[in-house]
Amino acid sequence: MPELALKSGTRPPWIGLAAAVWVEFSAGNSYNFPLFSPSLKSVLGFTQQQITILGVANDIGESVGILPGIACNKFSPWVVLSFGALGCFLGYGLLWLAVSQTLSNLPFWLLWLAMVIGANSSAFFGTAVLVTNMRNFPLSRGTVAGLLKGYVGLSAAIYTEIYGMVLKKSDTALLLFLTIGIPIICFSMMYFIRPCTPASGEDTSEKSHFLFTQGASIFLGIYLLTTTIIADKLSVRRAVCYAFIVAMVILMMAPLAIPIKMTLFPSKNKLTGPVDSSDKLVSDTDESIQTESLLVKSSSEFGGFREGEDASDLDILLAVGEGAVKQKRRPRRGDDFTFRDVLIKADFWLLWVVYFLGVGTGVTVLNNLAQIGYAQEEHDTTVLLSLFSICNFVGRLGGGAVSEYFVRLHLIPRTVWMTVTQLIMVVAFLFYAYALTGTLLVATASLGICYGVQTAIMIPTASELFGLKHFGVIYNFIQFGNPIGALLFSGMLAGHVYDAEANKQGVSICIGASCFKLTFLVLAGLCGLGSLLSIILTLRIRPVYQMLYAGGSFRSRQRSDH
Repeated sequence: MPELALKSGTRPPWIGLAAAVWVEFSAGNSYNFPLFSPSLKSVLGFTQQQITILGVANDIGESVGILPGIACNKFSPWVVLSFGALGCFLGYGLLWLAVSQTLSNLPFWLLWLAMVIGANSSAFFGTAVLVTNMRNFPLSRGTVAGLLKGYVGLSAAIYTEIYGMVLKKSDTALLLFLTIGIPIICFSMMYFIRPCTPASGEDTSEKSHFLFTQGASIFLGIYLLTTTIIADKLSVRRAVCYAFIVAMVILMMAPLAIPIKMTLFPSKNKLTGPVDSSDKLVSDTDESIQTESLLVKSSSEFGGFREGEDASDLDILLAVGEGAVKQKRRPRRGDDFTFRDVLIKADFWLLWVVYFLGVGTGVTVLNNLAQIGYAQEEHDTTVLLSLFSICNFVGRLGGGAVSEYFVRLHLIPRTVWMTVTQLIMVVAFLFYAYALTGTLLVATASLGICYGVQTAIMIPTASELFGLKHFGVIYNFIQFGNPIGALLFSGMLAGHVYDAEANKQGVSICIGASCFKLTFLVLAGLCGLGSLLSIILTLRIRPVYQMLYAGGSFRSRQRSDH
């Protein structure tokens, strides 16, 4: 990655985090496909099969993030965000021209490509802010990942409010907003999303700042759920709807209160020095300070995370530093890995498979939730969708925060929580399979939380095992587990089982537990396998966390507090 000029001071990382909230809202643009897809069918005369193919294009665009990952290592964040804004403008702009009938008779393949490009902008947005903020807060990776991914989960509810209360449920107006409004938001925020001198964690108010930000996001989620129900069930005046939107915007700006507070009431605690985030983020003159930090230098500088160096290793290391010897070795856990390096690591593939089994089975339920509700005679499926969405947000936010607490206090690897949640998913799938009375909502809420935890845990775990230097590419490759799981478990397994049972009943809409019973039993078995593999991964990587978090600045501060 090229050397980037760092913004110094304690406030810039928090300003960047506040700006990232708005970009993460933009990154949820792919969630709007169900809102404007009816117009694609009615205005353009597409069949349901063609709409399904466009939905696949939307999923591909959202999930394929290899190019954004590579771009994060080659360019500054504002360049990556500009690529995303351009893709958003071109992709959704072409769809708007088609739906508004400004251009007619556009070929289907061109609209399919436009859908991929438009949805892929979310990968550029999300990768740019996630990589940048995790490098700016290297000691709070789990908290930051959970927070930012939580806001992506809330973006669906935010778009729904804008669509219903401001755009009057106009599909063309929504596409125009995605074409012009989202790029404007990103261009407005990109100046503030930049590499900063990483937060050292020595500021005693940092914990309270994160708690405030998490609390604000939870309150925003409750607010969105409440106002959506009010607007749907009651006849609300236009002025009240606008007031709801204004209040929502103010709540989205809540994280900005932290840098404002830091300006008006500066902390008396002086930071002892910046913390490296496994990239070379500060100059060599600060090396004496950085050697005391929680996250040590990468393998290219200090030889990686390990104990018990013998004299010969030390001599070689000194010779390398003096330029007398050139040494090349494979990176070890905790070093900065290249993408080629991780492909031959068992830890990487264990993490990939565990994540694939967790999110692949979870997204199967999400994609078929309406049919699951009908099969169990729950006709108001919007309740299930809202419940899953809110619980998914809780899982993302809570997974990052809880794992951060336990990894720092007890050195417990984050993957423990993937094990726990996948075991809970086994129980939830069994509830679905046997359709026990009163278990539908419980299973949906449990699955939503566990599904969110998978993403919140995978992100910081990948960065801690394989470094932040090439994190964008590694993280986006692991995310391939989501669409692959959707294709295998939802498109092939669940769809085939459902259609076969519907044919037996002689109807198009299947009713009864048998509609998905075989599917859920298979998914329960897969999650059981995932939890077993997660245990193996946890045992393998536990020494990394002992190296990372034991005896560092966090421990020193904890002892001084007591």
